Amino acid sequence: MKVREALAKSQDGLPKEAFAIVGDPDDPDTWKLPHHKKGITRALKGKLDIEKTVDWERMPAAVTALSPGGYRGQRVSASPEQILSAAQHLAEHYRKADKPLPDTLAALV
Repeated sequence: MKVREALAKSQDGLPKEAFAIVGDPDDPDTWKLPHHKKGITRALKGKLDIEKTVDWERMPAAVTALSPGGYRGQRVSASPEQILSAAQHLAEHYRKADKPLPDTLAALV
């Protein structure tokens, strides 16, 4: 087995768990809406609370991308089921952080 194949798949150094939408777990090009910092790899090993790895600077863009108007005029390319699942996932991070849900998430969940 080649070394590259043995390495965990990632996109921009982030594992699939850092994304709200994962089309194909084996194809990083299908992973969308990153919302965790690279520390998520430590959290996945049980060394850090995963909620501490949420990237609150990226969350507004991820949330906006779910809205019909999208982020920078572009809605994330995903099925309605994926959009709903992503909205529920992101909303859960807001709830665990005791932050109010953005209107976009509130409308979707």
